[in-house]
Amino acid sequence: MTEPATRRSREQMRAETKAQLVSAARRAFAADGYAASAMDAICADAGVTRGALYHHFGGKEGLLEAVIHQIDAEIAERLDAEEKRHADPWDGFRACCLLWLEQARDPEIQRVYLRDASSVLGQKMRKLDQQTWIVDLRDVLAALMQGGRIRHADPEAMAQLINGALVDAALWIAASPDQDGALDRAMGAANILFDGLERDAPASR
Repeated sequence: MTEPATRRSREQMRAETKAQLVSAARRAFAADGYAASAMDAICADAGVTRGALYHHFGGKEGLLEAVIHQIDAEIAERLDAEEKRHADPWDGFRACCLLWLEQARDPEIQRVYLRDASSVLGQKMRKLDQQTWIVDLRDVLAALMQGGRIRHADPEAMAQLINGALVDAALWIAASPDQDGALDRAMGAANILFDGLERDAPASR
């Protein structure tokens, strides 16, 4: 009985150590940016050794990846909740795209997710985007096309285009001196594009 209990305790301790490091890194990256955040300070805040950071994440970049995965999961949870509010899948899709744009006003998402992650992780961030958002976009668009709700096109190509437009618009909003105004303008432009995808697009929305 002792060995399984010890194993569970060790696994729990490892999970707690990783969670403490991710939380500390997330606070540091959001407050000071990735480049200015020192690993020693992150470890001190987490109450662990620098060796623990290397053991669990391989270094500062690996810690940033873990933070991005956490933020990504939180955004996905918000979008899932928004989608469930709409009976019409197309309305839900549109609402989720607009809600994604709203995330660009969040200071933490601006600094860590939109700016630092792209510059530091590069292709890794692109791969994460491909594995999560683009795959989901493709599948939803394919279902909407099959259901006759929107016009037919290559769903993967359309997913790439929509994802790229949303990301660039989010970066533009985040960099704007008038973020609320930029968000309104981006949402207006997005709605015009989405109207063009509908089979029976309304004259105005």
